[in-house]
Amino acid sequence: MSVIYILITVSICVAVFFLIAFIKAVKSGQYDDDYTPSVRMLFDDEIVKENPNKLIQTEKQKSI
Repeated sequence: MSVIYILITVSICVAVFFLIAFIKAVKSGQYDDDYTPSVRMLFDDEIVKENPNKLIQTEKQKSI
C-alpha cells in the first residue's frame, strides 16, 4: 500500500513540474505565432484589390 502513496506523490510532483514548465514557456513567448507575419506579405495583393483608390502598385501588377 505504501507504493501507491509513493507513486501518487511522484506523479503529482511530475505534473506540477510540467505545469510550471508550460507556464514559463507561455510567458517567454514560446507559442507566439511567428509564421503568420512572414506569410502576410503574400496576401498584400488582396488588400490592394479591396482598396482600388490607393495608388499602390505591387510587384505582381508591375510584371503584368
